[in-house]
Amino acid sequence: MKTLLIASTALVATAGMAFADITMTGHAAAGFHSGLVDKSTLAGDDADAAEGIYSNAGVDFAMSGATDNGISFSASVSADAGNEIDQGDFHFDGSDGGTLGLGAVSMTGAFGTLTFDKNGIDNLYSDATTHDVSYATSVGAVGLTVAYDATKDATKATSAQATYSASGMAFTLTGSEAPGGTSTILAVSYALNDTVTITADTDSAAGGASVQTIGASTTLNGVSVSVESANNSTWDVDLGYTAGGFALTYGVDETDAWTATATAALGGGASFSAGVNSDDATYAGVSFAF
Repeated sequence: MKTLLIASTALVATAGMAFADITMTGHAAAGFHSGLVDKSTLAGDDADAAEGIYSNAGVDFAMSGATDNGISFSASVSADAGNEIDQGDFHFDGSDGGTLGLGAVSMTGAFGTLTFDKNGIDNLYSDATTHDVSYATSVGAVGLTVAYDATKDATKATSAQATYSASGMAFTLTGSEAPGGTSTILAVSYALNDTVTITADTDSAAGGASVQTIGASTTLNGVSVSVESANNSTWDVDLGYTAGGFALTYGVDETDAWTATATAALGGGASFSAGVNSDDATYAGVSFAF
């Protein structure tokens, strides 16, 4: 990571500003892929498969500061070019426009954190990136977050989340109000000890039947195991192993669909990653952080 410091160690913009700085980082990646779902043609089973190479690079500017009365603020701008893949979903994301992109602008103080990012904030229930503004705060041991889509369109939605933790128990209540109705999920986790955690949740999607899921996960000596099963006859098993900058993962579900990935740290901000899944989609490449 490289830091650009203006006016020696601080950029003093106004008399009311305590400090501000700008941090610049860079990233790049390159490799090959085959059989990945082309997101530009994504339409259920009719999506095309993409193959070839991917290569991209970008620069990110993170700006932060604080006012004399203790309010901190941050913003980010990024410039990216090339084409990208989504290793988690085995998708080919396609070409980046090569233009500057504005990230979230946020302010934090005793009141909490207020964040603005047009169409860049996740719906807390569905993870769909549709919200424009969010507010997060805490009241004692309870954490509260509200996110809102401020634009006028048919998919306008509001989502909210409350969290509470005590004595190894963690509770999370999440809800979303959208044109299709109200969706909620109540999740509970309990850490039996330092290595074993039990989870359970009930998910009530708008217009659908409620689904209950139970699961367990454990990690010991670099080996991790996670299992989940739901009352709609779905289940997942995930295995992992990490050691000395090297990691392997394997996951399978009730449809016998599976994925396997491997990553390795090469040093100096470089890493190697590769993956294959049951649809014969593969990727392999290197990434760099500057």
